[in-house]
Amino acid sequence: MKFNEFDFHRDIAKGVKIAGFREPSPIQEMAIPIISNGSDMVGQAHTGTGKTAAFGLPMLDKLAKGEIDRALVITPTRELATQVSDELYHLGRFAGIRTLTVYGGVGYGRQIALIHKGVQVVVATPGRLKDLYKKGKIDVFNPEIVVLDEADEMLDMGFLEEIKEIFEYIPQNRQTLLFSATMPEPIKDLANDILYEPEFISVIGEGETTNNVIDQRYYVINESQRDEAIVKLLETEETNKCIIFCRMKREVDRLAEHLQAMGFNAAGLHGDLEQQDREVVIKAYRRSETKIMVATDVAARGLDVKNVTHVFNYHIPFDPQSYVHRIGRTGRAGKSGQAITLVTTEEFRELQRIQKEVGADMQLATIKGGEGIDESGMEYLAEKIKDINIHTDAPKMLEYMGEIDKNILLEKLISRLIKDEEHHIGSKIGFDQSQVDIMMNGYISEKKATRNNNRRKKRR
Repeated sequence: MKFNEFDFHRDIAKGVKIAGFREPSPIQEMAIPIISNGSDMVGQAHTGTGKTAAFGLPMLDKLAKGEIDRALVITPTRELATQVSDELYHLGRFAGIRTLTVYGGVGYGRQIALIHKGVQVVVATPGRLKDLYKKGKIDVFNPEIVVLDEADEMLDMGFLEEIKEIFEYIPQNRQTLLFSATMPEPIKDLANDILYEPEFISVIGEGETTNNVIDQRYYVINESQRDEAIVKLLETEETNKCIIFCRMKREVDRLAEHLQAMGFNAAGLHGDLEQQDREVVIKAYRRSETKIMVATDVAARGLDVKNVTHVFNYHIPFDPQSYVHRIGRTGRAGKSGQAITLVTTEEFRELQRIQKEVGADMQLATIKGGEGIDESGMEYLAEKIKDINIHTDAPKMLEYMGEIDKNILLEKLISRLIKDEEHHIGSKIGFDQSQVDIMMNGYISEKKATRNNNRRKKRR
């Protein structure tokens, strides 16, 4: 199918042509006819599949043809609101369609004034939009089409009550569209409350939760290896743009500074940044002036940037859905991507749980290092030596050693062990499968021993 088969208004068709659109994506091909016919709709699709054009083009077409006068798009974050607004502006500019982005952190005055002057499309975040409606500042804005974009993200960010309140101010005789990558029960309940006899479409296969064009790998490392591992990966992977996810804001700042000191073009993004600083960081990243974004999950929500080749999980995410959202930043629009996760043996069980729940095909990998044995290799060998059981003939063998200094003897024996092991340990980063099995068996045994000890103490 071609875009010219949709019979858009000539000015919208011109915007489509200038944008370089030729053939619609699956979500666009399914959604556009439904929206054009005026039906409510629930669309399930991952970010990066062309959702904005899927709802934007038929919405803009109705505005250009005079079928409606106002439209509203609600997004979870400022960054996504800005991005959606920009795309809608470029698609509708030849029809003279005016768009406005409404979000918190800036003054109310200009936003209210432009709405009263009659902008046709408002793209807003829930908090600011609710405030404007609740204070009676935008009673004149009565949209005939309302779009909830990335509804599951809004649920995760705690905006569900704001969304419900917003719909109390919006006319009932409207067309409502809801887009979400996942459909948890609260989103299904919301759809039942605010949509009228909606049509359901999905471009996510049954049971699919992660993009199959993303190569997913993990490295089992020691805690002390995280920085070394991420630096080595950045040096060896052919990255264009990448995102490194950390759990905490302080980790973002520390790692970004560390990478900058190592000569990498990196910047940090988290919730404590001032809005102006956030916009500077994101613009530089979009323009490829910055190649590496170190971010928290919350800060990266709604961040949709093209040509992200790699996503690195510096720390494993807290839950399976966060993993899906993180790695969904790469492998978009049919392009391949790389998702790489660093885990310790203590976190390995959690990784297995995520792998099982999202159905991800993750492969264990190692990073080849230079000559010799690095600190992590030394730690591994030290633990291995500690775990060696003393042979019954060992005391007798000591008698054959004569008067040799015991420290020298110890160093000789360790040297032999190093020589035997260095060919497969070296200074590589990440443990191979046999090492992971050994370490996991030791970890499980230690956990069982701890539990048994705790039980004995309780009995006493």
